[in-house]
Amino acid sequence: MEMTSMFKKVLDLTYPITSMFSGAAFNSSLSNLFKGKQIEDLWIPYFNITTDISSSAMRVHTDGSLWRYVRASMSLSGYLPPLCDPKDGHLLMDGGYINNLPADVARSMGAKVVIAIDVGSRDETNLTNYGDSLSGWWLLWKRLNPLAEKVKVLNMAEIQTRLAYVCCVRQLELVKNSDYCEYIRPPIDRYRTLEFGKFDEIAEVGYHHGKTVFDVWCRSGVVENMLKDRHQEEFHNTQSKNNVLTCPNASFTDLAEIVSRIEPVKPAAVDEESDCHTDYDEEAVESALSDMELSRSAEHTEGEETADTDEDLDREDPPNSRQDGSSNQEVESLKASL
Repeated sequence: MEMTSMFKKVLDLTYPITSMFSGAAFNSSLSNLFKGKQIEDLWIPYFNITTDISSSAMRVHTDGSLWRYVRASMSLSGYLPPLCDPKDGHLLMDGGYINNLPADVARSMGAKVVIAIDVGSRDETNLTNYGDSLSGWWLLWKRLNPLAEKVKVLNMAEIQTRLAYVCCVRQLELVKNSDYCEYIRPPIDRYRTLEFGKFDEIAEVGYHHGKTVFDVWCRSGVVENMLKDRHQEEFHNTQSKNNVLTCPNASFTDLAEIVSRIEPVKPAAVDEESDCHTDYDEEAVESALSDMELSRSAEHTEGEETADTDEDLDREDPPNSRQDGSSNQEVESLKASL
């Protein structure tokens, strides 16, 4: 592997302002391995965790360039520089600084049971009690003198590393004690963090340990419980109580066969001379009825107006008749005088 080449590591050394290595050789190795694959195009759903030191937050990556986010999730402080996120330019570091075993993230994405494999390094807890003060010259003498008793004291880099991993240690304990997580710790304590040259050996150790663990789980029924769909079982029990026929174990072929047996719905025979009214006919009938009612009301109104007019005329006729009678008498009197 290119990551185990000592020659390329030497060529990748740089002036250690941000990191000891420039990261170019490591980037080239990952880019050649993953090519241009995107996280969202993988056959198995995948995510990884990085620490965003620009916003002091945890980042969960479910899409984007695969090799870049894998590289970001492996960027140890002091060894590799932070990777600039191609989306927003934030600086990304190893996600182990904030969550070294993200089983809770997998759970939040819908996983019912999480098998968490812890391959992180174990911290030395049996340290020397040197009192209230510590002299570096005393430590140097202890290291150079072969006859002196060895002391276990952390150096500056180890102290900074432990400070960085304080929060993830607490998160690890919460995950280990959760009811949804099956925790596995392979026997890899003798290997150091950056021993890429022993990759095959570490993989072999992990394989045999995992095989042993799964054999025990199979005999104890743990695997059966993990594979059982609890939600489907509860639904099946509920439907059985309600006397509803269910097929929880039906395959896709069985369902297709059941669907193929269903006869298609036959269209109802409609008589061409049917008296059924359409919406248009109903609207026409309603408009005709309204016109008839309007005509009747108009005729009734005209009849009332005619009757009123006749009554007025009858009332006005008597005075006119009296005037006509008086005029006739005057004419006759004039004729007699002549």
